[in-house]
Amino acid sequence: MTDITDHFTGTIHERTQINNGHLDLTVAEIYEIAEPGKVDFGGGELESAGIQTVGTKKKNKDDDYGWYSLEGGQYLLEYNEELISDATVTTQPRTELITRGAFHPTMEMDALSLVPLSTGGAGIDIKENARVSTVIDISREP
Repeated sequence: MTDITDHFTGTIHERTQINNGHLDLTVAEIYEIAEPGKVDFGGGELESAGIQTVGTKKKNKDDDYGWYSLEGGQYLLEYNEELISDATVTTQPRTELITRGAFHPTMEMDALSLVPLSTGGAGIDIKENARVSTVIDISREP
């Protein structure tokens, strides 16, 4: 049986990120939508949305990592980890994220691309490298 970490690079601390055979994914960057994208019927007029990094701030001068202070709204989340196998993974938000007023959809992906992140009206603070998602399934095409 293959270890779950054999499918990924970029893990921050494997021992902390692996729980009950699942892998927690961590925040590399959070982006806000700065310019609208375009979606049409035929695909000839597709345009990506313009995005910009939210940026972090350290709460204490001695901190190693900063915090993303997000207002209520929609963002895009980028992971530190990268899927390096030909597997398809299913990810879901961690309970710790949901119970603090933020979530992302459960997604099935063959690459860890940007993930839509929604925050409630009060917003949320998320620390760099925070564990926000969990890989709950890994499958390969027969």
